[in-house]
Amino acid sequence: MFETTHTDYLVPFDGSFSVANSPTHPSITEKWRMKNRLETAIEQLDDLQRVLWASDSHALLVIFQGMDSCGKDSTIRAVMRGINPAGCQVFNFKQPSKMDLDHDFLWRTSRCAPERGRIGIFNRSQYEEVLVVRVHPELLKSQKLPGEINLDTIWDERLESIHDQEKHLARNGTVILKFWLNVSPEEQKKRLLARLDDPGKHWKFNAGDIAERMHWDAYMQAYEAALNRTSRPWAPWYAIPADSKPYMRARVAEIIVHALAGLGLAYPQPSTEEKERFEEARIHLSGPGGQ
Repeated sequence: MFETTHTDYLVPFDGSFSVANSPTHPSITEKWRMKNRLETAIEQLDDLQRVLWASDSHALLVIFQGMDSCGKDSTIRAVMRGINPAGCQVFNFKQPSKMDLDHDFLWRTSRCAPERGRIGIFNRSQYEEVLVVRVHPELLKSQKLPGEINLDTIWDERLESIHDQEKHLARNGTVILKFWLNVSPEEQKKRLLARLDDPGKHWKFNAGDIAERMHWDAYMQAYEAALNRTSRPWAPWYAIPADSKPYMRARVAEIIVHALAGLGLAYPQPSTEEKERFEEARIHLSGPGGQ
């Protein structure tokens, strides 16, 4: 049994969500407790992923969003390290390519949606179009949109498109879980400084991250609008405190386990005819000279 329910940090569906900072760092004892919870969830996820693959009736799409250095990469690595990599696909969505810009804004993520039996991971996603682009609307100029762009309506229109896309996927068997890893500006500052201080982390540092910190309030407003508009029973958002990485990873893993377990999937059962062929094969393999 989990010590907290999967509804912790679930974004309400009534539009009343408000942005909150992450809690303080846990003690050493608490870190170990979170690590044990994560290990338990990983073992459960391994079993559930096998059944998901075998049943071939549902897919799982997990979306991670958050400010720079919130821990998306490390969380994906920590939570998914125990499952069969053949059943998991990870896609990173950064600056759109020329081909991406020749299609509608949902195209590049739609083509990466997981097939039945698989777990799909989006590190950033279509939500960048109502987050980064909303904070920097000048990016719309490169998107070849028809007609005059109305900044008073385009964000609601895009959120409506995302909402409709997610409902369509859910109707067709895709379980959607969306995680906003909510790092505080103070913790982000510490992590960016750590990248500068450690030569082994220099490759992670991006000067653009510093510039984006100047738009923190605008990003929080964009996140709040996106989460309120698109958190629905078939595609819920979870706002996970991200200042404590052990806590964040454990909660993400537990929520994924809860969602998969709730499907009630089971290994396919062979038909009567298949069972008869099993017995024939057993007799053949057990007899003299069986190969």
